[in-house]
Amino acid sequence: MTQPAVSFDRSSETASSGPDKLPGLTPLAIILIEIALAVGGFGIGTGEFVIMGLLPDVAATYNVSIPEAGHVISAYALGVVIGAPIIAVLSAKMTRRSLLLCLMGVFAIGNILSAMAPTYASFTILRFLTGLPHGAYFGVASLVAASMVPPNKRARAVGRVMLGLTIATLAGTPLATFMGQVLSWRAAFFLVGAIGAITVALLWYFQPRDKVQEGASIARELGAFGKTQVWLTLAVAAIGFGGMFCVFSYIASTTTETAHLSASMVAIVLALFGIGMNVGNIVGSRMADISLKGTIGGSMAFYVIVMLAFATFAHIPAMLYVTTFLVGCGFACGPAIQTRLMDVAAEAQTLAAASNHSAFNIANALGAWLGGLVISWGWGFSATGYVGAFLSLLGLIVFLISVAIEKKQTAALA
Repeated sequence: MTQPAVSFDRSSETASSGPDKLPGLTPLAIILIEIALAVGGFGIGTGEFVIMGLLPDVAATYNVSIPEAGHVISAYALGVVIGAPIIAVLSAKMTRRSLLLCLMGVFAIGNILSAMAPTYASFTILRFLTGLPHGAYFGVASLVAASMVPPNKRARAVGRVMLGLTIATLAGTPLATFMGQVLSWRAAFFLVGAIGAITVALLWYFQPRDKVQEGASIARELGAFGKTQVWLTLAVAAIGFGGMFCVFSYIASTTTETAHLSASMVAIVLALFGIGMNVGNIVGSRMADISLKGTIGGSMAFYVIVMLAFATFAHIPAMLYVTTFLVGCGFACGPAIQTRLMDVAAEAQTLAAASNHSAFNIANALGAWLGGLVISWGWGFSATGYVGAFLSLLGLIVFLISVAIEKKQTAALA
């Protein structure tokens, strides 16, 4: 396939300059590349969350219990956590275009094979393998998006890529779940695989060829893990976002058992959460371009208040709707954390950016586990809000420590 008929005016100043920048892209070219990257995010988001609504069908197919079938969710998450740093390091000598094509190709094939898996064991292994490209894709896609715009618009570019993920929670997952329930859960994974294949075609056609980053090496990428600020920023994501996942993991039961709404209202509550994520992503990315640190710290403080409100008022249907929407809005911190990782990682941006989604999956596991503990202790489903507030407060404290250390280091160099 030939390269796209997209104009690349080398005299254009639309894209920022620098060794990691894609120079001379026209506004149209940038939009098309961002759309291609976001479609990949949409496919990954849909594939990650659709399994949660289809677990009973998967369990019935393989003749296992629903809790046992839930292990495939953990297998995918483990793939994300392990895959992101390993792939980022091993691919140090690859161009970003080639890496994105490979990652999305593996994702597409993994989902298609998942749909054809003959046994529970093979399905579990395939979900693990399919999760491997997840974090690296979002990390590299964010770097590509940021490289096409001026520095003061980076977070918005990252946010536009992440729109694929947030729209997936609102539209992609419900659509794939409906298809899986009406046809077969296997059809849902065929659909996700097809989205992955479409993304490969879009990236091949619209993303220009690039060069390997100057001085790129495995050693340079590993250097990210020698930076205190990288670890602290990842800790903010892993801990601070645990609250969101804590509430989200048990939102269905909170709706029916705490607010005493019918099961049919769960879809409405989930939709409100998805709308909140999209609003937070759009607003938060704009805020981050104005004040990156202010957005991260403010979002964590916002989360503490919202989580406490959720825990206190979730038994009132109207308040459940409002607080669930606001919990979703807390995703405003997502583009900001991704962008800060690019800053604090210096030259080891790929590993740091990819590891962000490993941190998110750690937050997912941590939130769900702690939420399950307080529920098992008899505190009720709304108590997940108290856990969420505690985790968000810890995330805020870690961030404040990070800023304090950074100021001290800057003062010492002055």
